[in-house]
Amino acid sequence: MPTVREIEQALFDLAPREGAMDWDNVGHLLGDPDREVTKVCVALDITEAVAAEAIAQGCELIVSHHPVMNCKWLPVQTVRSDTAQGHLLLRLLRSGVAAICMHTNLDVAPGGVNDAFAAALGLEDPGPLGDPEGLCRVGTLSSPTPLQDFARKVCRDLHANGVRYAGCGKPVRRVAVGGGACSDYIRHAVAAGCDTFVTADLSYHQFLDAEGMGVNLIDAGHFPTENPVCARLVSYLTDRFPELAVFKSASHREVIQYCVEGE
Repeated sequence: MPTVREIEQALFDLAPREGAMDWDNVGHLLGDPDREVTKVCVALDITEAVAAEAIAQGCELIVSHHPVMNCKWLPVQTVRSDTAQGHLLLRLLRSGVAAICMHTNLDVAPGGVNDAFAAALGLEDPGPLGDPEGLCRVGTLSSPTPLQDFARKVCRDLHANGVRYAGCGKPVRRVAVGGGACSDYIRHAVAAGCDTFVTADLSYHQFLDAEGMGVNLIDAGHFPTENPVCARLVSYLTDRFPELAVFKSASHREVIQYCVEGE
């Protein structure tokens, strides 16, 4: 059976460490590198629920997108059972469950977060947007679509609990996507001639400025825009290590709920 170290290297073959931003914390972050692995749980985040699920299923390893430990500008200073992070880390360590996290390197990697995002929306001919990090993707729809109809499609395709959007008066045809918090790339979407940008974690003022910038903005949520990559990780690991049992977490889901008037 493969070791944690061997699985980490396979994941770096998919999403090289060099692709990670300099502040990021990626790779094998927790556990014994020489531990043999028979079962892997894949999740966007390592939460208490995901940890409990992995332990109950007999997993030796969790592979996640978001790092289980803080990024480099906020390093872990203590591991105590009376803090949320410390409790989680101790639970995993005591159960012998390792953690490998592929974050911004998986965002930029071909076949990674943003290619999975573009595919989930059915964008045609997706390719790099042209931002400096090579993070976002751009593609087209087969025909122009009213913004409200496209917003509904985004919500449906990503299994989101709801989406927020603001329009500039243009139908949707050329679409840029950036999984997670990619509001810094709005200007790159505009420069690339996109009429629409789908991302997450947009601010009020960014929505307010959308019309003047000539771009439709859709905020589909952090979890829904990045979660499609988990299925790709399951498929990738299954292909690389056919002897492994690999599954996507059933416990981890969108935590943000939306209240609609009348409910």
